[in-house]
Amino acid sequence: MAMLAKDLGLGRVALVANKLRDERDEEAVAQFADRNGLEIAGRIPFDELFVEAERAGVAPLDLTPDAAEGPAVAAIARLAAEWGIDGRA
Repeated sequence: MAMLAKDLGLGRVALVANKLRDERDEEAVAQFADRNGLEIAGRIPFDELFVEAERAGVAPLDLTPDAAEGPAVAAIARLAAEWGIDGRA
């Protein structure tokens, strides 16, 4: 996919690691990124709340108001702020 993006002339091709549980996951992502010439633009930790929300068929923020305080939502919000994404369509 990175090759395709580069062939299409995209200026930045980066990876966002998702559902990271421990150092082994971090290392696997780092190795993958290195093998494929990808920048790691962000890391989102595993959050059981996302599993529960998926099972319920709802967004995490609709499942519980506490979702905004969770580690995954905080990481996503931090990444969005770093990239200048305001969340509005």
